Amino acid sequence: MSGIAAIPEPGPTPDTGEKSSPLPHSIEAEQALLGALLVNNEVYDRVASLVNESHFFDPVHGRIFEVIARRIQKNALASPVTIKAFLEDDPGLAELGGPAYLVRLAGASMSVFAARDYAQMIYDMAIRRDLIAIGEEISAKATEISVDDEPKEQIVAAEQRLYALGEQGSVDSGFQSFLKAVTEAVNVANTAYQRDGGLAGISTGLRDMDGKLGGLHKSDLLILAGRPSMGKTSLATNIAYNIAKAYKKGITPDGKEGAIEGGVVGFYSLEMSAEQLAARILSEASEVESHKIRAGDMTEEEFRRFVEAAKSLENCPLFIDDTAALPISQLAARARRLKRTHGLDVLIIDYLQLVRPATAKDSRVNEVSEITQGMKAIAKELDIPVIALSQLSRQVESRDDKRPQLSDLRESGSIEQDADCVMFVYRGEYYKEREKPAEHEAEKMMTWQAEMEDLMGKAEVIIGKQRHGPIGSVDLAFEGRFTRFSDLAKPWQRDREEEY
Repeated sequence: MSGIAAIPEPGPTPDTGEKSSPLPHSIEAEQALLGALLVNNEVYDRVASLVNESHFFDPVHGRIFEVIARRIQKNALASPVTIKAFLEDDPGLAELGGPAYLVRLAGASMSVFAARDYAQMIYDMAIRRDLIAIGEEISAKATEISVDDEPKEQIVAAEQRLYALGEQGSVDSGFQSFLKAVTEAVNVANTAYQRDGGLAGISTGLRDMDGKLGGLHKSDLLILAGRPSMGKTSLATNIAYNIAKAYKKGITPDGKEGAIEGGVVGFYSLEMSAEQLAARILSEASEVESHKIRAGDMTEEEFRRFVEAAKSLENCPLFIDDTAALPISQLAARARRLKRTHGLDVLIIDYLQLVRPATAKDSRVNEVSEITQGMKAIAKELDIPVIALSQLSRQVESRDDKRPQLSDLRESGSIEQDADCVMFVYRGEYYKEREKPAEHEAEKMMTWQAEMEDLMGKAEVIIGKQRHGPIGSVDLAFEGRFTRFSDLAKPWQRDREEEY
């Protein structure tokens, strides 16, 4: 590093106290990396996934790195001459000698091959500084005894910051350049294009639903609502099973290890026990009626299918938490832990009204608002789709047309506002069955039977709101015996099947 020694270093670290130690940093490593980048722009590809401008201790070095990165990303040359114009008015650079400092950085570059090691050192030092900052903040908050600051909430907040640091390499994201946002948008579009115009998100395993939604998109909050007995839990378990069953691990487009098909699913079952939920999934997988599984009333053939289905699902990455009445803060903390330990690609919550707010509010509307905002925050923080089930108000039952709409959501204001997509499960068969006329009304009975035949085994998923796509409805097949939703065969498909 003898060549770097001649370069003037930034001013001394601000004094934060007589006995305080200087924060971990390596000005020499920062100078060496910038010099290597200015000499050979190809070095950027080796270090871009590791460091960004926020990792540099000296803010001037961070700004120099940002200009270099933007030039290289535009396939333009980044050298002391070409980046000089962008930094001439930088007061920090002027203190270091102005544009001549850039020339000295390039001239003092010792080894281009060691650039990755310099970048690793810069990253490690930045992480250590953030850890110190988090530790000091935790210590300061724990010292201040306040009625409003519960120790459990402090633990959750600290865990959230540590998770962000571990996953993203920084505690506070702040503003990002439009260039970075555009690059991420292009990558998402490219993923869909590589699938021959298929899905940008995770497939639900239901072709027609995927066609409307484009799959389940990262950072989206999706609400799946319905009246009791409509099958919203069944649909959620079907989607969870389809995603977990299709799971394949590999290298994702961003170069990290993760799910290339399907995904790891976390399922919060606040209403049913884990065993009941598992029985539903096994009913679908083994094609044994769920009531037979509960009663143990199975034939030898059915029991064999049931056991085989259980064995095939042993390694299925589906994780169930059936803790009742979870506060939204704990729900977020457990989701973070699951992502850190096993990975997490989709989170399902059954159901929204059973989640508790972190703190008691003066009205139920405010409580639901905190819960939905918390769920949206989880989706963005963990960068995963979150599907939350929701009950509908009874006003649906008082209408002639029982198809639900957005105003039927309980405490609908905040749910409708925070959700990226709102879907309703509707089965006309359920309501028509309850309109059965008396046996002596032959004409009405015939009409009713014809209508029942048309509705039998069919369901609708009505998309009442979608921030990134069209609204409308999706027709699905529903097999009540196995609590299973599947794609509904189109008339032309049925005709083709009959030919064979």
